Amino acid sequence: MMATMNALTLTATMLGLALTAAAQTPPQPAPCSAIESHQFDFWIGDWDVYVPSGKLAGTNHIERLYGCMLHESWKSGSVEGQSFNGFDATRGLWHQTWIDSEGTVLVIEGGMRDGSMSMSDRNLPGKKDALAVNEITWTANPDGSVRQHWRVSPDGGKTWTTSFDGKYVKSARPQPK
Repeated sequence: MMATMNALTLTATMLGLALTAAAQTPPQPAPCSAIESHQFDFWIGDWDVYVPSGKLAGTNHIERLYGCMLHESWKSGSVEGQSFNGFDATRGLWHQTWIDSEGTVLVIEGGMRDGSMSMSDRNLPGKKDALAVNEITWTANPDGSVRQHWRVSPDGGKTWTTSFDGKYVKSARPQPK
């Protein structure tokens, strides 16, 4: 009987210590709860993408996955591609990795600048051609559309040309789930 009481006392003491320790541990914020983690949410949706001439360039589906990541699925004729976008809270930067059906791989990073999401490969470590720069900027427009402007520079940012200029308009087509 005494052994049983000692075991119960020990168990109660250990439980009390565990509860006290748990009560003293501050709650951790939920993953992706930082405001920065939602700066790119304006890009989420199903889009028809047009070039400045008004011609349809392609369609794009952007969705939030895992609570933190934006996943892009692009289609333009026979070319398809996907990107994975997320906010790296440890570095305070957004990151995108793009891969398409033609073998193009683009890795860029950045953040909000002057009201637009802007990412570039300018300062990425291990980049083969330090002078060739890609910069993509996404801007939410008052009408609900989004402009994506992709510029390239062969000379480290001294001169620029537009690689792609697209206006994302919410799609009226039913989207596959």
